[in-house]
Amino acid sequence: MVDYEYERNAAQQGYAAVCGIDEAGRGPLAGPVYAAAVILPDGLEIPGLNDSKKLTEKKREALFDEICEKAIAYGIGSASEQEIDEINILQATYLAMRRAVEDLSVPAEYALVDGNRMPPLEIPGETVVKGDAKSASIAAASILAKVSRDRVMKMMDEVYPQYQFAKHKGYGTKLHTEMIRTYGPCPIHRKTFLTKILAKNHE
Repeated sequence: MVDYEYERNAAQQGYAAVCGIDEAGRGPLAGPVYAAAVILPDGLEIPGLNDSKKLTEKKREALFDEICEKAIAYGIGSASEQEIDEINILQATYLAMRRAVEDLSVPAEYALVDGNRMPPLEIPGETVVKGDAKSASIAAASILAKVSRDRVMKMMDEVYPQYQFAKHKGYGTKLHTEMIRTYGPCPIHRKTFLTKILAKNHE
């Protein structure tokens, strides 16, 4: 159940602006990793707000606009496929999260981060396992991150149509793997993620 319990606990400790942070796109073989940070007004009711993975694409798109409209502040950050290859996916995810926090129009004082690993941020915070299904601000961040990344992958589908990015958004589906084996990697593929797939080509 998504609610404001974690946000209120932080507020009781004296933190005024509490942001929820989540990422999208750690697993795919192509494209950037995205993160979002969201500060919501306490108790704001957004019907249907939930972990982005449990929502349809249409519902996420509708919620994206509502969250951007009603949030006190939101920030979106990303790390490119080149950065992922250079510093690894975990560090690139942290980088995207820091960029999302820096993008907030109202500075956050405390961060609620989805998962069990705390990124190095300039502000204090805590991790919340399955936070996107518990905390309203983390759920909102999960939707902004996912929709932002999906939109980029749809644009990339027009640039590199042979890979059909609009269908799988860069994830390692059977179709995507077959396209990589057929056409080789393109500039937005994460080279460090493709070693096993490309190795099979040389067998």
